[in-house]
Amino acid sequence: MIERCRDSFPVNRMCRLLKVSSSGYYAWRKRPPSARTVANQRLVKKIRHLHDESQGVMGSPRMWEELQYQGERCGLNRVARLMKQHNIVGIPSRQQWKRRRSSQRPNHVRNHLERDFTAKQPGTRWVTDITYIRTGEGWLYLTVVVDLYCGSVIGWSMSHRMDKQLVIQAVLMALWQKKNKLPVILHSDRGSQFTSHEYQQFLSGHNITCSMSAVGSCYDNAAAESFFGLLKRERVNRKHYLTRADARADVFDYIEMFYNKRKRRKLENVRQSTLN
Repeated sequence: MIERCRDSFPVNRMCRLLKVSSSGYYAWRKRPPSARTVANQRLVKKIRHLHDESQGVMGSPRMWEELQYQGERCGLNRVARLMKQHNIVGIPSRQQWKRRRSSQRPNHVRNHLERDFTAKQPGTRWVTDITYIRTGEGWLYLTVVVDLYCGSVIGWSMSHRMDKQLVIQAVLMALWQKKNKLPVILHSDRGSQFTSHEYQQFLSGHNITCSMSAVGSCYDNAAAESFFGLLKRERVNRKHYLTRADARADVFDYIEMFYNKRKRRKLENVRQSTLN
């Protein structure tokens, strides 16, 4: 406090009122910063860099996770404290609840995942879903396919119409990027696009096992919902798109240049840690 106020009040008077010796204060002022202070300064510099790189969206939990992947040995509480001290804040998620009618699940389809959103190999377990993006020209609909092995978006499609072709194009893109011939389980909710005859035929023709959520349970497809939550919080909710073309370009940039790039980096770090 004396250091902060030394330009406004006499140091000797502040020392006397706070019952601190002036010689002790000057000795403290000349003392080099402690190892802990130096470490905190270095950590704050890295936190600022990662925060700027994420365009200001990372809060303390995500920041701590990213630091762990980069080999930093620090606790979540320490990261949260330093971010609060230096006024580095992320973007909180907005709670939104919506209802939509579920279609009848085909008789031969069941929930193969049972809320187990893990995969031991790439290209074996996928999830897909549709979300809405508001623009000045009306809604833009986005479908994604997420590989549960690494969390990357391996297929996506955007259109002004929410029809069967929207979801089929996203799955087709995922198939193009598939690098092995292992069987795939593709999980979705019970939207009419996913229960349609054309979609079911498309999956059967490409040896994909269809999996579907229970009625009215968003948690059965939490992995896809989680990606949409990040997309909305980190990019879409911060923008106002005048046209669908603007939204398309920005969503493409987020998926390919930001989100997938981050996932690939984390996967590579995990592989390196395993090898070491």
